[in-house]
Parts: sequence; structure tokens; C-alpha cells
Amino acid sequence: MAKSESEVIGSQNNRVVADSKAKKKSLSYQLYLTNKRSIDIVGSIVGLILSLPIMVLTAIAIKLESSGPIIFKQTRMGLYGEEFTIYKFRSMVANAEKKTGPVWAKENDSRITRVGEFIRRTRIDELPQFVNILKGDMSLVGPRPERAVFVEEFTKEYPQFKDRLYVRPGVTGLAQVTGGYELSPHQKARLDLLYIEKQGLLLDIKILFKTILVIIFGEGAR
Repeated sequence: MAKSESEVIGSQNNRVVADSKAKKKSLSYQLYLTNKRSIDIVGSIVGLILSLPIMVLTAIAIKLESSGPIIFKQTRMGLYGEEFTIYKFRSMVANAEKKTGPVWAKENDSRITRVGEFIRRTRIDELPQFVNILKGDMSLVGPRPERAVFVEEFTKEYPQFKDRLYVRPGVTGLAQVTGGYELSPHQKARLDLLYIEKQGLLLDIKILFKTILVIIFGEGAR
């Protein structure tokens, strides 16, 4: 699938067709969704148990370095545009957007704390999202959820961006293991639509394996 990924990223075409209507009605697809949800539940429970010592140490480090809440909460758009509260370890100074308003994180972002830089690079900041998975807000694998303001903004420039909402968002996804933060919103959307078109358990397993490699080597974090 690597060739397809590179073609999608470099494409000058503003449309990637993800015709999944017929697929969604098929028995095999429904079985895939059932298995995917079962894996999400088991994976989130195991993940919470195994990562508990890391989360406790992270919470202490965040509190020692800067004032403010340990857990960062934010409203994101999930399946079919339904909003939910996402949980992350706070990696920026408190009230980071008080003066700027909603902005994407950028390279060498001065709002990111020292602890925050480390937990972003290692993806530790995402660990609380196991709770989101257990609640059913998210899946282990899927398009990363965005805020409504960014969905609206990017959809104006790239109408297919909103099609990412046809599947449950994920903690990791094809865009994250292919280029992460280095990709433009359009490139990420094209990869997300490619995922929707090709999704299956084998692809999900491949993405999870690549995610482990990204965590180990710290690629794509910002």
C-alpha cells in the first residue's frame, strides 16, 4: 500500500474518492466493525492497566513543572460530526490559546513545556485517550479528530475533508504513521479517505505496528 500512500500525498488532485456506501451495507464490513470495537475495548483496558505507572509519573512531572490542570480537555468532532470531549496530558502552558485563539501547533512552538515536548515526541500525551476509546468516542485506529473550527475551515478549501467524519476517529491513523504533523490538512485528509476506502483489520494492525515504530523513533511529533 506504500505506493498508494505516496501517490495520495503527492497528488495534485483535490479529490480522493472513498466510496464506502456499498461496503457499509455488506455483512463483512459489519463484522469488521464488530471485531474492531471488541479489539478497541480489550485494547483500551489493557492499555490503561499497562500504562498506569507511566501516567502517574507523567502527571507528577506535569504538576511539578508548571501550574494548571494535568489533563487537557477539548471538544472534538467524532463519528458523523457528533462532538465529544477528548482527554490528553497537558503539554502546553495553561490557557495556551487565551491570546491567540484556536491555532494548530507549529514547529518549535513556544507554548509547549519541556515535559510537554517529551510526552508529545513519545506520544505519552495521548494515553488518556484510552478512556475515550472505552467510552466509544474513539477507536484505536482512525482519522484523528479535529475541532469544529478547523473542520469548517479546511472543508471550505477542501470539501472532502468532512468525509473523514464517516468513520469513528482514532488515536492513531494512516496519516499519523505516514507523515504526521509534517503533512498539510489536505494531504492528511486524502490519506484518511484512503484509509476509509481500504480499511480492514489487516490495515489496522499494520497502522498499529507502524505507530509503535513512530513512538520508538519519535518521528512526526510536534
